[in-house]
Amino acid sequence: MKINLTINGKPHSHDVEPRLLLIHYLREVVGLTGSHIGCETTLCGACTIEMNGQAVKSCTVFAVQADGANLVTIEGLASNGKHHAMQEAFWNQHGAQCGFCTPGMIMASKQILDRNPNPTDEEIRHGIEGNLCRCTGYQHIVNAVRAAAEATK
Repeated sequence: MKINLTINGKPHSHDVEPRLLLIHYLREVVGLTGSHIGCETTLCGACTIEMNGQAVKSCTVFAVQADGANLVTIEGLASNGKHHAMQEAFWNQHGAQCGFCTPGMIMASKQILDRNPNPTDEEIRHGIEGNLCRCTGYQHIVNAVRAAAEATK
Protein backbone atom coordinates (compact mmCIF):
# COMPACT_ATOMS: atom_id res chain seq x y z
CA MET A 1 0.00 0.00 0.00
CA LYS A 2 1.32 3.45 -0.89
CA ILE A 3 1.47 6.02 1.90
CA ASN A 4 2.18 9.74 1.71
CA LEU A 5 3.13 11.70 4.78
CA THR A 6 5.21 14.60 5.99
CA ILE A 7 8.08 13.87 8.36
CA ASN A 8 9.94 16.75 9.95
CA GLY A 9 8.60 19.09 7.29
CA LYS A 10 9.60 16.92 4.31
CA PRO A 11 7.20 14.88 2.16
CA HIS A 12 7.69 11.12 1.98
CA SER A 13 5.96 8.55 -0.18
CA HIS A 14 6.59 4.80 -0.05
CA ASP A 15 4.95 1.48 -0.73
CA VAL A 16 4.71 -0.37 2.58
CA GLU A 17 3.36 -3.65 3.86
CA PRO A 18 0.08 -3.12 5.74
CA ARG A 19 1.56 -4.72 8.88
CA LEU A 20 4.70 -2.52 9.02
CA LEU A 21 4.87 -0.61 12.29
CA LEU A 22 5.48 3.11 12.09
CA ILE A 23 8.66 2.85 14.19
CA HIS A 24 10.10 0.36 11.69
CA TYR A 25 9.05 2.57 8.79
CA LEU A 26 10.82 5.57 10.35
CA ARG A 27 14.00 3.66 11.16
CA GLU A 28 14.33 1.20 8.28
CA VAL A 29 12.62 2.89 5.33
CA VAL A 30 13.16 6.59 6.03
CA GLY A 31 16.44 6.19 7.94
CA LEU A 32 15.46 8.23 11.00
CA THR A 33 16.97 6.22 13.84
CA GLY A 34 16.58 8.74 16.65
CA SER A 35 13.39 7.10 17.94
CA HIS A 36 14.23 3.83 19.64
CA ILE A 37 12.56 0.44 19.70
CA GLY A 38 12.22 -0.73 23.27
CA CYS A 39 9.25 -2.94 23.92
CA GLU A 40 6.87 -2.78 20.91
CA THR A 41 3.96 -2.93 23.39
CA THR A 42 3.60 0.77 24.43
CA LEU A 43 5.16 0.13 27.83
CA CYS A 44 8.46 2.01 27.56
CA GLY A 45 7.78 5.06 25.36
CA ALA A 46 11.23 5.06 23.71
CA CYS A 47 9.52 5.29 20.31
CA THR A 48 7.39 8.36 21.11
CA ILE A 49 6.99 10.80 18.22
CA GLU A 50 4.51 13.53 17.38
CA MET A 51 1.74 12.70 14.91
CA ASN A 52 -0.55 15.55 13.88
CA GLY A 53 0.43 17.44 17.02
CA GLN A 54 -0.10 14.56 19.45
CA ALA A 55 2.54 12.44 21.16
CA VAL A 56 2.12 8.81 20.08
CA LYS A 57 4.06 5.63 20.62
CA SER A 58 5.06 4.68 17.11
CA CYS A 59 5.45 1.00 17.99
CA THR A 60 1.66 0.64 18.13
CA VAL A 61 0.77 2.55 15.00
CA PHE A 62 0.92 0.93 11.60
CA ALA A 63 2.65 2.99 8.94
CA VAL A 64 -0.54 2.84 6.85
CA GLN A 65 -2.41 4.51 9.73
CA ALA A 66 -0.06 7.47 9.38
CA ASP A 67 -0.98 8.01 5.71
CA GLY A 68 -1.55 11.74 5.24
CA ALA A 69 -0.16 12.58 8.67
CA ASN A 70 2.34 15.19 9.73
CA LEU A 71 5.05 13.57 11.89
CA VAL A 72 7.77 15.12 13.99
CA THR A 73 10.56 12.93 15.31
CA ILE A 74 13.40 13.82 17.64
CA GLU A 75 15.45 14.69 14.54
CA GLY A 76 12.87 17.31 13.58
CA LEU A 77 12.88 19.30 16.81
CA ALA A 78 16.03 21.27 16.09
CA SER A 79 15.53 24.30 13.89
CA ASN A 80 18.12 26.28 11.94
CA GLY A 81 20.93 24.40 13.66
CA LYS A 82 19.59 25.25 17.12
CA HIS A 83 18.24 22.64 19.53
CA HIS A 84 14.66 22.83 20.72
CA ALA A 85 14.32 24.26 24.25
CA MET A 86 13.45 20.79 25.57
CA GLN A 87 16.58 19.26 24.04
CA GLU A 88 18.71 22.04 25.57
CA ALA A 89 17.04 21.59 28.95
CA PHE A 90 17.66 17.83 28.95
CA TRP A 91 21.33 18.51 28.20
CA ASN A 92 21.73 21.29 30.77
CA GLN A 93 19.77 19.55 33.53
CA HIS A 94 21.38 16.12 32.99
CA GLY A 95 18.04 14.60 32.02
CA ALA A 96 19.79 11.87 30.04
CA GLN A 97 22.16 9.20 31.20
CA CYS A 98 22.36 6.15 28.96
CA GLY A 99 20.23 7.98 26.38
CA PHE A 100 18.01 5.10 25.34
CA CYS A 101 14.76 6.64 26.61
CA THR A 102 15.81 10.22 25.86
CA PRO A 103 14.27 10.74 22.38
CA GLY A 104 10.87 9.46 23.50
CA MET A 105 11.12 11.23 26.84
CA ILE A 106 11.89 14.55 25.12
CA MET A 107 8.95 14.11 22.74
CA ALA A 108 6.59 13.26 25.62
CA SER A 109 7.94 16.18 27.64
CA LYS A 110 7.44 18.56 24.71
CA GLN A 111 3.80 17.45 24.63
CA ILE A 112 3.46 18.35 28.32
CA LEU A 113 4.52 21.94 27.61
CA ASP A 114 2.43 22.11 24.44
CA ARG A 115 -0.62 21.41 26.60
CA ASN A 116 0.41 23.38 29.68
CA PRO A 117 3.28 25.88 29.48
CA ASN A 118 3.63 26.06 33.26
CA PRO A 119 3.12 22.54 34.71
CA THR A 120 3.67 21.58 38.32
CA ASP A 121 6.13 18.83 39.18
CA GLU A 122 3.17 16.52 39.75
CA GLU A 123 1.77 17.33 36.29
CA ILE A 124 5.20 16.70 34.75
CA ARG A 125 5.51 13.34 36.50
CA HIS A 126 2.01 12.40 35.36
CA GLY A 127 2.81 13.49 31.79
CA ILE A 128 5.87 11.23 31.55
CA GLU A 129 4.25 8.20 33.23
CA GLY A 130 4.13 6.29 29.95
CA ASN A 131 7.87 6.67 29.37
CA LEU A 132 10.28 4.53 31.34
CA CYS A 133 13.81 5.47 32.33
CA ARG A 134 16.05 2.98 34.08
CA CYS A 135 18.89 5.39 34.81
CA THR A 136 17.91 8.85 36.01
CA GLY A 137 15.40 8.38 38.82
CA TYR A 138 13.30 10.96 36.92
CA GLN A 139 14.18 14.02 39.04
CA HIS A 140 16.60 15.37 36.44
CA ILE A 141 13.93 14.85 33.78
CA VAL A 142 11.40 16.80 35.85
CA ASN A 143 14.03 19.52 36.32
CA ALA A 144 14.59 19.59 32.56
CA VAL A 145 10.90 20.02 31.78
CA ARG A 146 10.69 22.80 34.36
CA ALA A 147 13.78 24.48 32.84
CA ALA A 148 12.32 24.22 29.32
CA ALA A 149 9.10 25.78 30.61
CA GLU A 150 11.08 28.71 32.01
CA ALA A 151 13.11 29.06 28.81
CA THR A 152 10.01 29.27 26.64
CA LYS A 153 8.15 31.90 28.67
